Amino acid sequence: MKIVDANIILRYLLNDHEELSDKATMIVEDNEVLLPNEVIAETVYVLEKVYSVKNGEISDILLELFKYKNIIVDDIEVLEEAFLLFGRRRLDFVDTLLYAYNKVKGYEVYTFDKKLKKLLEG
Repeated sequence: MKIVDANIILRYLLNDHEELSDKATMIVEDNEVLLPNEVIAETVYVLEKVYSVKNGEISDILLELFKYKNIIVDDIEVLEEAFLLFGRRRLDFVDTLLYAYNKVKGYEVYTFDKKLKKLLEG
């Protein structure tokens, strides 16, 4: 199994560095690759905080990427639920992921985060 890191995904999505973006395109499009949740979270963070991409756009872009037949993600149902919430609400992506684990898998989430706690109870 091959794993890509956030830098590969970012160069692929942003197409902002001729040489590296071309290499990223070959890696992403010519291989079956695993995109771990940790890499997804880092990608979201960088897109949001460094590149000021809006939550809804991040959600749309990554959900589209997950449809590629050669991109493997864990718990696609959880990711879809997390990104639907992330695209609609002003929440940290990891909080939306925890919410999705609760909603989709029924996992109990312990938190001191008031926004997340209210969301889980509501």
